[in-house]
Amino acid sequence: MDFLIRKALPEDLADAGRITVDAFVGDGFTSPDSGYVELLRDAERRAREAELLVAVDAAGAGVLGCVTFAVGGTEWADIADPREGEIRMLATAAASRGRGVGEALVRASVARSRELGLAGMAFSTQPTMTTAHRVYERTGFRRTPERDWEPIPGMRLMVYTMAF
Repeated sequence: MDFLIRKALPEDLADAGRITVDAFVGDGFTSPDSGYVELLRDAERRAREAELLVAVDAAGAGVLGCVTFAVGGTEWADIADPREGEIRMLATAAASRGRGVGEALVRASVARSRELGLAGMAFSTQPTMTTAHRVYERTGFRRTPERDWEPIPGMRLMVYTMAF
């Protein structure tokens, strides 16, 4: 692997926020005028209130991707119960796709859940995020349709889970 995964440092935050907005808005998953864009951009808040993991280029070329990790029952967890970890806002820079960055971030989140002694993981994804779904399934997550939900009317989110 020509990159490493670690907790975000202050100097990573601007790039992490930009990459997250670029991925969600640029790939058509979030409208550019949505209030959610500011939450996506605010990597500093995510790092402070949850855990922000970043993939950084081993040669020092900067942030390649990021994911927010939270324990269920905390402010940043939407669907996980207190015995589960949850990932949010998984994003890989367009120029870094195909290198395994997203999968490595997911695997690091699983490892973090295990490290904390949690019983598993649960998280939400949009039905149109099919590339991410393949990563989730490849890393051992399974669709759990009985936990699907709508954060706002008409916005159906799919849930993936993994038990340890």
